[in-house]
Amino acid sequence: MTHSEISHYRLASQKLYKTSQLLPEEIVKHFGAMQAQDYAMAKWAVGSRCDATEKEIEEAINSAKIIRTHILRPTWHFVSAEDIYWMLDLSGSQVKRLFASTALQHGYDTHKLNQVNTAIEKLLAGNNHLTREEIMQELSIQKKTGDLSPVIVMMNAELDGLVCNGKMKDKQITYALLEERVLKPPTKFTKEEALAKLALRYFESHGPATLQDFSWWSGFSQTICKNAIKAIELQLENTTIDNQQYWFKKGLLEEMSFRESVHFLPAFDEILISYKTREASILLEHQSKAFTNNGIFKPIILENGKVIGTWKRTIKKDHAKIETAFFNATDADKKQDLVKGIKLLENYLETKIVID
Repeated sequence: MTHSEISHYRLASQKLYKTSQLLPEEIVKHFGAMQAQDYAMAKWAVGSRCDATEKEIEEAINSAKIIRTHILRPTWHFVSAEDIYWMLDLSGSQVKRLFASTALQHGYDTHKLNQVNTAIEKLLAGNNHLTREEIMQELSIQKKTGDLSPVIVMMNAELDGLVCNGKMKDKQITYALLEERVLKPPTKFTKEEALAKLALRYFESHGPATLQDFSWWSGFSQTICKNAIKAIELQLENTTIDNQQYWFKKGLLEEMSFRESVHFLPAFDEILISYKTREASILLEHQSKAFTNNGIFKPIILENGKVIGTWKRTIKKDHAKIETAFFNATDADKKQDLVKGIKLLENYLETKIVID
């Protein structure tokens, strides 16, 4: 394997090399966790890797086969219902430490957060699904400019395993009690077992990737991640390129032969955001056009594993309009050749797509 080939193998690991027959919840389980702060784009991140429509993915979320909550790094992720409890046990306390000082600045110490959790539990008991605004109203927490109380309160409840996403209420996201959505498993993993499980899931779904990549994605220190890799190294393969060790699932190199491919991928897609450095998929000179220094990622056009431009969509009454912005003029000239990459999105949205 050469450095220039890494992006091709990642297509296979990330279920982009060919359309998967997996169910939406199986795609999420394959990844372990999929970044999901942009809800509409996160659904397409799942849909771009299987045959499911947006409605089918929405149903998997509403029925709690896929859970949307804060986990790993302090941001939203999709997680399989099968994985939610052990992953929260592993990372919940770590993420809570990251915003503990902010919580204190807003008057929330551990005692007060526990009191609020008790009140939230009473509000949501009996499969009562409420929006964050409805919960804040019941808690008499008024929305004020610059006040992060609603975010702090609900993120803490998520990381404590008390709440997760509920069913959509019209187009509004709700919260529900996690234990009423997903039954707790009878057994628990040790921290070492959970870290090894997380590491194996990451490298099988994101490899070839480095120790630094796994540390970035998981939120754990490189020392902790190094020990996790050591525990599973016999279950993976690795290669060294430019003195950097890359880990990936066994059999990956025999799994695929290179072919032409085009993908219109969502903002915050795992193909970019899950790696510490992204030069394998996008040239340094183009990175500022695809994502910002403060972590805002745009929807991207991926050709043969390389990012060649960005796109945005506008939903119309009887179609969806796609506007493209290519990094190079030569890529813009072949815009019509990219129509094949739109077909999966058409099926997902169940509407005609027009490329502007």
